[in-house]
Order: sequence, then structure tokens, then C-alpha cells
Amino acid sequence: MVRDEEQAPDVEALGGEPVVADLTADVTHAVRECDAIIFAAGSGGEDVWGVDRDGAINMVDAAEAAGIKRFVMLSSLGADHPENGPEALIEYLRAKAEADEYLRDSDLTQTIVRPGPLTNEPGTGRVVVGTDIDPDSAEIPREDVARTLVATLPKESTYDATFELGSGDDPIDDALGRLLDE
Repeated sequence: MVRDEEQAPDVEALGGEPVVADLTADVTHAVRECDAIIFAAGSGGEDVWGVDRDGAINMVDAAEAAGIKRFVMLSSLGADHPENGPEALIEYLRAKAEADEYLRDSDLTQTIVRPGPLTNEPGTGRVVVGTDIDPDSAEIPREDVARTLVATLPKESTYDATFELGSGDDPIDDALGRLLDE
């Protein structure tokens, strides 16, 4: 799903079928025929309550109404304690925390992934996952976050789990497989 028709060719070039929709409006058509949803939208700080919270909630509701069972949420490191975050990110982290809680309270099989600061460096395919990652060393390439989000879909070890994510030494599948051990 993209919010702007001009973004559709980028999705097509990657082999996807783009659907144009606005998270702040009706997204019912965007979830038709979906088996799962990976919510990775973000406001970029422009409308944290409208996109990061309400847009996510809108997608959760649409997923439930459509009978979709699986939902993966891209959240943020620090969403568990927004008040401890940098002043400039507190509202963003609060919005993410409320969206995460709404998803947890739904009937969906959910996974909430909370990466550290995102970079544009090439991905390595190696990560660290856990519940208490050091925020000062948690930077991670967007590519590795995207790979991790997709990898969680079939992994039962990630079902109804919330975890933090950063760059690390373990291959993504290995790191996700160990979530049951925590």
C-alpha cells in the first residue's frame, strides 16, 4: 500500500502490486485478499497521531473486519517508556505505544518489532533481538528491518511477541528462532 499514486511504480519495479490508500481514511480496499499485514508506515514526524497511532489502529480494524489473522507492526525502540525518550521523540513514541497496545488488545496474531535508529546503509542480514537492547548501539539499516519484518510472518516464535531489534552478529532467522528461549 502506498499513499501516493506516484509511488506505485516503485512497488511495481520490486514485483509488488501497489494499492493506493490513505491510512487516515477508509483502507478496506487495501486489505482485500491479504493473508497478512506488515504495517511499516510512518509519519516522518509530520502527523504522529494521525498516521503512527490512528493509521495503525485503522489498519488493525480493517484487518480484523477482513478476517486477516496475522499482523506485524513496525514500532520503535523506546515505545515501552516514551517519557524516557529524547524530548523531540516523546510524542512519536507515545503514538507508537498506543498503537502497539491497540494491536495487542486485538484478536490478531501479532508481532511488534521495535528497531533502533534506522540508517540507509546496506543491510548485512545480521541482527540482535531482545527486550533490552542498548539504544546507544541499536542503529540498524532499513534493509535489515524490512527483512526482519518479512521473516517474522511464518515464525511462530514471533507470534504475540514484542521485541527490540538492532544490528548484530546473528543471521535474522537464527535470531528470531531464539525468541522462544527468552
